[in-house]
Amino acid sequence: MHPAPSVIAFSTFSGLGFGLLFWLGFGVPAVSGWSAFAFFTVAYLLAVGGLIASTFHLGRPERALKAFRQWRSSWLSREGVCSVAALIVMAIYGAGLVFFDSAWQPVGIVGAILSLVTVFTTAMIYTQIKAVPRWHLPVTPAYFLSLALAGGALLAGQITWGIVLLILSGIIQIATWLLGDRALAASGTDMASATRLGNIGKVRAFEPPHTGTNYLLREFVFQIGRKHAQKLRVISFGLMIVLPVLLLLLPFSHFLAVIAVLAHVAGVLASRWLFFAEAEHVVGLYYGKR
Repeated sequence: MHPAPSVIAFSTFSGLGFGLLFWLGFGVPAVSGWSAFAFFTVAYLLAVGGLIASTFHLGRPERALKAFRQWRSSWLSREGVCSVAALIVMAIYGAGLVFFDSAWQPVGIVGAILSLVTVFTTAMIYTQIKAVPRWHLPVTPAYFLSLALAGGALLAGQITWGIVLLILSGIIQIATWLLGDRALAASGTDMASATRLGNIGKVRAFEPPHTGTNYLLREFVFQIGRKHAQKLRVISFGLMIVLPVLLLLLPFSHFLAVIAVLAHVAGVLASRWLFFAEAEHVVGLYYGKR
């Protein structure tokens, strides 16, 4: 799949923002007044900024509001509904902390759950797509949720939880890569099944269907070299998991905490780029690209 910068930014930063809102909803860290305002500002800038970035990939961004109507059948619509609900509920909870120095905990818990559900709906947008076997795996929602919780823990200053969740995220990330590398072959889909010509012999691409490119090739048939992908995996894993964990194990300092957060974000961006770049859409079979 074509790794569009807008979608990479959306899935990365909105996940971090809603991950931080999850921890704030449960009163972690226990802040109020201007401190609470600062934490909620960071969370909302990430969450809302990520959601806005997602509209840049739309052909007609002004029609984005119409997506809310299809919540019965569309995970994209459910994501929109859940994100708005989470932001509204957490705004009420945040107002209590900032202006009234009061933690309305039931409201915070509801907002925290809605924040996590929002990340889940984002993951399901991709998990539901059977035409991309690498995404159509149970581990995909775990990949999104674990990184949102780990990133939120880092932003919330939770060292112990941060270390535990980063290690868990690392395990899930490795599982995502290992299972994803075998997903297309395991799906049983190849050029013969795609063209329904397998019953008359071995199928191969004789020549391209056209001499130029088209929308399908631009959006769904992005290819990345295996060696290049392996290098990026090592870099993303080192920045996203290894370096933050090592920094968190050192005696605490605000400088090291900031470096850990920045390294994690950079690693997640690289990981999310690979998430899209390595995704093999089966339409590529018609062009002999798989």
